[in-house]
Amino acid sequence: MLQVLTANDKKWQIDFNKSEILVDNTPFAWDITVIRPGIFHIIKDAVSYNAELVQADYQNKTFVIRINGHLHSLTVKDRFDLLLDKMGMTQANVHKINEIKAPMPGLIVAIKVEAEQEVKKGDPLLVLEAMKMENILKSPGDGVVKAIKVNLRDNVEKNQVLILFK
Repeated sequence: MLQVLTANDKKWQIDFNKSEILVDNTPFAWDITVIRPGIFHIIKDAVSYNAELVQADYQNKTFVIRINGHLHSLTVKDRFDLLLDKMGMTQANVHKINEIKAPMPGLIVAIKVEAEQEVKKGDPLLVLEAMKMENILKSPGDGVVKAIKVNLRDNVEKNQVLILFK
């Protein structure tokens, strides 16, 4: 199985399809022992390494590992990700957000952003009160707010456009 690993702006092509691991078409021999979940001891070329999986985002295929006390951010792309890249259909393009609509009728009780503000995935945008519950509407992706189409204390209908993005 061919994958591309990116760490610190350097890329390696890794092939797991054979009985051995190839990194950039060169055999990669190592000895790895699991100490406990997320903690490993590795010996490569007679050098010992302590490795720890610090953070794992399996959906986005990004990882942070600590090797001998140094943090490394990793991104993994499998053959499907590489095909999407080749076709110009990267994850950023696929998940571009254009607008936020009201998921249900309700009352706008707080607006957490303003026009021209840059937002990241998961940032709170506004609070919609519906059925005596406050619902925080969060950004589904990274973007820049183009316009806010509602005001504080506005009553909104389901699917009404609340925020537009650039």
